[in-house]
Amino acid sequence: MNPAITSPVPAQDEMGMDYIPVYAEDDAGSDEPAGTVKIDPVTVQNIGVRTAIAEQRTLSRHIRAVGRVAYNEERLSRLHPKTKGWIEKLRIDKTGSPVNKNDILLSIYAPQLVSSQEEYLLALKNQQVLADSPFEDIRQGAIDLVKTSRQRLEFLDMPEHQIRELERTKKIKKYIHIHSPFSGIVMKVGAREGQYVTPKTELYMLADLSKVWVYADIYEYELPWVTVGDSVEMQLTGVPGKTFKGRLAYIYPYAEAKTRTIKVRLEFQNKDLLLKPDMFADVFIHASRQIDAVVVPAEAVVRSGIREQVFVVRGPGKFEPREVKLGVTTDGMTQIMEGVKAGEEIVSSALFLIDSESKLREATAKMLEARTPASAPEPAETDADMSDMEMDDMDMSDMDKVNDPEGGREGALGNMSDSGGEHNHD
Repeated sequence: MNPAITSPVPAQDEMGMDYIPVYAEDDAGSDEPAGTVKIDPVTVQNIGVRTAIAEQRTLSRHIRAVGRVAYNEERLSRLHPKTKGWIEKLRIDKTGSPVNKNDILLSIYAPQLVSSQEEYLLALKNQQVLADSPFEDIRQGAIDLVKTSRQRLEFLDMPEHQIRELERTKKIKKYIHIHSPFSGIVMKVGAREGQYVTPKTELYMLADLSKVWVYADIYEYELPWVTVGDSVEMQLTGVPGKTFKGRLAYIYPYAEAKTRTIKVRLEFQNKDLLLKPDMFADVFIHASRQIDAVVVPAEAVVRSGIREQVFVVRGPGKFEPREVKLGVTTDGMTQIMEGVKAGEEIVSSALFLIDSESKLREATAKMLEARTPASAPEPAETDADMSDMEMDDMDMSDMDKVNDPEGGREGALGNMSDSGGEHNHD
């Protein structure tokens, strides 16, 4: 029962169990790695041992995730007035209204804009008066004043067509227009007619939904596969039967603390406006990265927490445990970076039984190596040797006591009662 206790001759332990013989041929494979398992073919068949060949192949992966449609932040605009004033008329007053680029959104009266128009008209008139001046500095100063006055109007968001009209008619515009910077959808209206507004007031929020972003979360073990530019397909419950095609645009440089996932940003064209912000979608990322590697079935790897190993077939019924370094896993196949070469045969099933036997044999081998020769017990004495020894030391009277239990007891009692006398037999 204890592998550390051995005997050079056949013997029994204190419980009467025979020692198991170990023959010379069992030590012939002492150069084999510790833990190598030998199983007879019948047992191999009974426990259902199956094997597979480690092969060289190109690995790829398709990643599935749940996505959320969002605005394209590059095509999102919040409009604020550049000066204080009052809303004269709202041309677009409903959330969700579509607008085109340069459409008039509202008209606003702003005293600062009125005074800036007056300054510009005075600068134009001054330039005409000083155009024939013999002094170059005076002529150039008049030109610079016109440019400065015009830039002030532009900085206050006075549209180009109203500035040209002001130059042509020389009439000050009481109300100026605010135009849409691009084509999109009105997501928010922040002011009403007659309202006093300041630069802090958000008049509109506009979004261009012709191109949308989709956010998706991938797990850490999927991160090595994805790269910027990978093609993506997306399907939505709200748009049945249609598959949208896009690309992976960005991988965020941090992980989410609660979900332990990494966020990626996808881009999709949305000319028909079928994709609406905050819709959920099924996303399929076609990872472009491919890995040429030695692979084995994922179930062939024994993971013990501190190391990973596989069992390599060394011969009929002979299995060698071998520690390996793993790479990525996909489609039921695991990359072996170190430990196994292409073409080697490995065990792919019944690993629990083989691994248990391997650990037992490895532990036994280590115990035997640590054992010293002096610790071996002396050979057990046989019954025959014991009998010879006892016959030499016993006299005939002792033999009578052994043969006659009652007499023996009497003699003993007599000796105990009379310490100086002799006990005679009839």
